[in-house]
Amino acid sequence: MPTIMQRLQHGWNAFRGRDRPNYAPSTGQASAFRPDVARRRYGNERSIITAIYNRIALDVAANKIEHVKVDENGRYSETVNDGLNQCLTLEANIDQTSRAFIQDAVHSMFDEGCIAIVPTDTDLDPSKSASYDIKSMRVGKVVQWRPQSVDIELYNELTGKRETLIDFPKRFCAIVPNPFYSVMNEPNSILQRLIRKLNILDAIDEQSGAGKLDLIIQLPYVIKSETRKKQAEERRKDIEMQLSGSKYGIAYTEATERITQLNRPVENNLMNQIQYLMDTLYSQLGITPEILNGTANEEAMLNYNSRTVEPILAAIVNEMKRKFLTKTARTQGHSIIYSYDPFRLVPISKVADIAEKFVGNEILSPNEVRAIVGFKPVADQQADELRNRRLNQESGEQVLPPALATNQGDSTDINQNGSEALNEETYPEESSDNVADMTMEEFNRIIEPNNTA
Repeated sequence: MPTIMQRLQHGWNAFRGRDRPNYAPSTGQASAFRPDVARRRYGNERSIITAIYNRIALDVAANKIEHVKVDENGRYSETVNDGLNQCLTLEANIDQTSRAFIQDAVHSMFDEGCIAIVPTDTDLDPSKSASYDIKSMRVGKVVQWRPQSVDIELYNELTGKRETLIDFPKRFCAIVPNPFYSVMNEPNSILQRLIRKLNILDAIDEQSGAGKLDLIIQLPYVIKSETRKKQAEERRKDIEMQLSGSKYGIAYTEATERITQLNRPVENNLMNQIQYLMDTLYSQLGITPEILNGTANEEAMLNYNSRTVEPILAAIVNEMKRKFLTKTARTQGHSIIYSYDPFRLVPISKVADIAEKFVGNEILSPNEVRAIVGFKPVADQQADELRNRRLNQESGEQVLPPALATNQGDSTDINQNGSEALNEETYPEESSDNVADMTMEEFNRIIEPNNTA
């Protein structure tokens, strides 16, 4: 811990000595909102669709994506600690963590239909060497397509503006299409039809809440000539002035005039159509209203993860593996994988039972179980061993419960296979007989030697 003198000499405060900070020689362009986040489509922002986008993006980003090495059977062997893995697990760029980066990628994929994950900073020039390490990456929008290249709209963190990269090679960026493109992004898909219906409903709500009365005034004379039309216009303006100028919005009319109000609620089937489209969209995406409000059961979440989350994760991971790992690296065992935490939805009441089964079947060690629960590991070498605690590891003998061990005495032996055998020296007659031919008294006398009944 620094002393008072050291704090006075080397201490730093964010609100002092900021006339010309040495860590910010050029502040760059300022903006009232985050310029690195792409603006969403107007129709999506105003509807419930954004909530669906955000829920799926959060669930996809909750999975862990890593750059690893696998064995000859394709199983996880070790984690590769390089720049690419840092982007996938810690920090994708100066503005986004790895989780925020994946969330932005999924949200942009849903909104645009296709995204481009672009390495913005590498240690070597990708056009000259294929063995480059990625230091940072960003999500871009594909604005033009060419046979071997694309034009990508991407945020430039050096200038603070979104710029377009012309003729960016396809082999240097991961182009990820939306797996649900036909459901969400096609012009006449279920999602686009639902967005149009929701926009119509919003327009009707704005009209009904605009403060208009929508009155029809029936005058006691026929309006055909220009003179009568001028009189009717003057009468309309007179009633309008009475309503707007009155404190409580009261106006008077003549006895022969009749007023009809039109802004009554009109019955239509718009809400029924919206509900039908919502149910169809939920079924095609594999989600339910319970998933959105957080009350879904285990079976519903399993179906949601396998039908909705997994295709999106696979599309992102496979494209990054194809573009960011060379053929030589893949031959040497390098891969990009994603993993799902199976204990995320397990209630506390079932954790102990599951942990006992995992440890007893030599799937997890006690320290690994403690890490899942949230406790720090134990400084014991046996806590990291994969073995069944109910068996003696050295001799292979089964460890009996204390009650059986005290009453057993010399009546039974444990063979090398861990099975119990009757002591023939103590009970030579009973050990050779067939158990099926024994009486109940003889069987009890063999099992419980101290029983004199």
